[in-house]
Amino acid sequence: MDNHVVPVFVKGVMPTSGGCAVFLGTDAKTFVIYMEQAIGEAIQRAVNGEDSPRPTTHDLMITLLDGLEAEVERVVINQVEQGTFHARLIVSMENELGHKIIELDARPSDSIVLALASGKPIYVARDVLNAVDDMTEILAKILEQDP
Repeated sequence: MDNHVVPVFVKGVMPTSGGCAVFLGTDAKTFVIYMEQAIGEAIQRAVNGEDSPRPTTHDLMITLLDGLEAEVERVVINQVEQGTFHARLIVSMENELGHKIIELDARPSDSIVLALASGKPIYVARDVLNAVDDMTEILAKILEQDP
């Protein structure tokens, strides 16, 4: 990987009045992406290594990729505009015709679930990480209150 992206991990998933807050970051900085409750719950299940009681859309996507002999390579959260994050889902496929890599525009929420379910890395563009507010102390306070 080049120095334009930084590996991040899920540091916490918290319900909010309008959905879910997913805290991502490095050891040095944390940022938050807000999303729908169902996707936040799917991320929490993936972090915990739990299966969904019924197959989800993300399960279907992983099964479809498996059937095509393709896999998630990585996710890059590459842009933030007025609090809305954008991501690229990088998928690779190898078959008798050769090796192919495709890059898809995707919501970060869906991309994070797919990366976690596939055991693949999540990256953030350094520009995005530099642009977002550091939520490390806020997450620490939340985790202190919620044993």
